[in-house]
Amino acid sequence: MKGLFDFSEVGNYFFRKKDSSRKTNFNLRAMHTINKISMGMFLACIIYFIITHW
Repeated sequence: MKGLFDFSEVGNYFFRKKDSSRKTNFNLRAMHTINKISMGMFLACIIYFIITHW
Protein backbone atom coordinates (compact mmCIF):
# COMPACT_ATOMS: atom_id res chain seq x y z
CA MET A 1 0.00 0.00 0.00
CA LYS A 2 2.92 2.34 0.70
CA GLY A 3 4.11 2.08 -2.91
CA LEU A 4 0.80 3.45 -4.17
CA PHE A 5 1.35 6.80 -2.47
CA ASP A 6 4.99 7.37 -3.45
CA PHE A 7 5.00 10.70 -5.30
CA SER A 8 8.80 11.06 -5.46
CA GLU A 9 8.85 10.23 -9.20
CA VAL A 10 6.37 13.03 -9.89
CA GLY A 11 8.42 15.47 -7.84
CA ASN A 12 11.61 14.44 -9.58
CA TYR A 13 9.96 14.94 -12.98
CA PHE A 14 8.89 18.49 -12.17
CA PHE A 15 12.06 19.65 -10.39
CA ARG A 16 14.98 17.89 -12.08
CA LYS A 17 17.94 19.81 -13.42
CA LYS A 18 18.64 20.27 -17.10
CA ASP A 19 21.20 17.83 -18.48
CA SER A 20 23.57 19.83 -20.68
CA SER A 21 24.95 16.72 -22.39
CA ARG A 22 21.55 15.79 -23.87
CA LYS A 23 20.41 17.45 -27.06
CA THR A 24 16.85 18.81 -27.06
CA ASN A 25 14.55 19.99 -29.81
CA PHE A 26 11.18 21.71 -29.94
CA ASN A 27 9.17 18.47 -30.09
CA LEU A 28 10.80 17.05 -26.98
CA ARG A 29 10.34 20.28 -25.01
CA ALA A 30 6.70 20.52 -26.13
CA MET A 31 6.05 16.92 -25.10
CA HIS A 32 7.50 17.48 -21.62
CA THR A 33 5.56 20.72 -21.21
CA ILE A 34 2.29 19.02 -22.12
CA ASN A 35 3.10 16.14 -19.74
CA LYS A 36 3.79 18.55 -16.88
CA ILE A 37 0.54 20.45 -17.52
CA SER A 38 -1.53 17.26 -17.66
CA MET A 39 0.03 15.81 -14.48
CA GLY A 40 -0.49 19.11 -12.67
CA MET A 41 -4.13 19.26 -13.71
CA PHE A 42 -4.66 15.65 -12.67
CA LEU A 43 -3.14 16.21 -9.23
CA ALA A 44 -5.15 19.42 -8.78
CA CYS A 45 -8.37 17.59 -9.67
CA ILE A 46 -7.59 14.75 -7.27
CA ILE A 47 -6.97 17.26 -4.46
CA TYR A 48 -10.19 19.13 -5.33
CA PHE A 49 -12.16 15.90 -5.39
CA ILE A 50 -10.78 14.82 -2.01
CA ILE A 51 -11.52 18.21 -0.43
CA THR A 52 -15.07 18.48 -1.75
CA HIS A 53 -16.09 14.88 -0.98
CA TRP A 54 -14.50 14.52 2.44
